[in-house]
Amino acid sequence: MLSVAGLNQYYGGSHILRDVAFNVAPDACTALIGRNGVGKTTLLKCLMGLLPIRSGDIVLDGTSIGSLPPYARAALGIGYVPQGRDIFPRLTVEENLQMGLATQSRGAKVPEFIFEMFPALKRMLSRRGGDLSGGQQQQLAIGRALAMRPRLLILDEPTEGIQPSIIKDIERAIRKLTAGGGMAILLVEQYYDFARSLADHYAVLSRGEVVAEGTGSTMDRDNVRAHLSV
Repeated sequence: MLSVAGLNQYYGGSHILRDVAFNVAPDACTALIGRNGVGKTTLLKCLMGLLPIRSGDIVLDGTSIGSLPPYARAALGIGYVPQGRDIFPRLTVEENLQMGLATQSRGAKVPEFIFEMFPALKRMLSRRGGDLSGGQQQQLAIGRALAMRPRLLILDEPTEGIQPSIIKDIERAIRKLTAGGGMAILLVEQYYDFARSLADHYAVLSRGEVVAEGTGSTMDRDNVRAHLSV
């Protein structure tokens, strides 16, 4: 679904991303793992077109998107849940979800499966997003991205600051989304146990480079946890 090849990015004279290359398969969750400060969020901003890439290419389902603006990438089917969620705090839950319909045809409605995954959202449709707990806001951010029915869903550290019960809800949702529906998920995490429980494939980012990759079933044997230790 997604192929990243030879991607380089700089901040001033600092080489932040160094020839990054990996693939994200459909009907699967690919975990991109690394400590804070290794370039994970910068990489995602490059994937979404929020930062220009210096060199390399990004290919979505056979089409090069490396030079496209963010709205064009979204229209091609990339959903993005940024770190920190970035919901609209003054809009209601319903209005936040409707923002995810921007790429859909006029009259499109919020898909019912979102409420099946996150029932709390249906009970809180009229509440303002800013009045929700951190975990509920994370569910809302994921629901907003899913409203556009993406082919590729990118999640940037969805467990950060979230209570364990909602982490379990998010884990169940990711499993459903990759269960034969054709969706690809790129999960960016530093919480090892969460990533290992979901990853069909993994890639480890360190100092802006992919230093290891493999299948999720071999993460323990490959000692991936060691890459997250300080």
